Amino acid sequence: MPFQKNDIILFQGDSITDCGRNYADASSLGVGYALMAGARLGLQYPEKNLTFINRGISGNRAVDLQERWDRDCLELKPTWVSIYIGVNDTWRWFDSGQETTAAEFEASYRDLIERTKQSLDAKLVLVEPFVLPVPEDRKGWRKDLDPKIHVVRELAREYGAALVPLDGLFAAASVKAEPAFWAGDGVHPSPAGHALIAEAWMKAVGAIS
Repeated sequence: MPFQKNDIILFQGDSITDCGRNYADASSLGVGYALMAGARLGLQYPEKNLTFINRGISGNRAVDLQERWDRDCLELKPTWVSIYIGVNDTWRWFDSGQETTAAEFEASYRDLIERTKQSLDAKLVLVEPFVLPVPEDRKGWRKDLDPKIHVVRELAREYGAALVPLDGLFAAASVKAEPAFWAGDGVHPSPAGHALIAEAWMKAVGAIS
């Protein structure tokens, strides 16, 4: 049984987590994987009285999470912290020349984890970023994103966090249907893509097999 009664599950990240949430409504989960996972877990564990919080913000990089971590994580006192960040750390390099090296990304990510562990007794879930070759130029992102994916995997191993291995899962899914079916721009998931993330997230935390 992965969850305890009254657990608070926080989803943190960028636009993929944000997914249209209403910033004026603290309980809004958006319309993506956070809503799908929260709905499924609420159905599965009604006796646990679980609370789900979404604080994803579109466009965020790891450094942006650092700046708002006290307000949007630690002060909320979550018992589960799910972090899904990284693709914008690559995207900004290609669309505006703002480079985030793998070392800088790791330093920011490690800071988030360390501050969380120092302040909270929370379980960690790390979601690796992915990119699909839609349009074709997304293939060029690999040289920048792949090292960041490996950072997330290594941090999950080091800190004993649950890992959601999305990059491989989306690559495998793209054998069944073309990449654009899962993410029209290679980054932002379709409804089916969000369902893939929600299912992978629940498997990673042990809620489903």
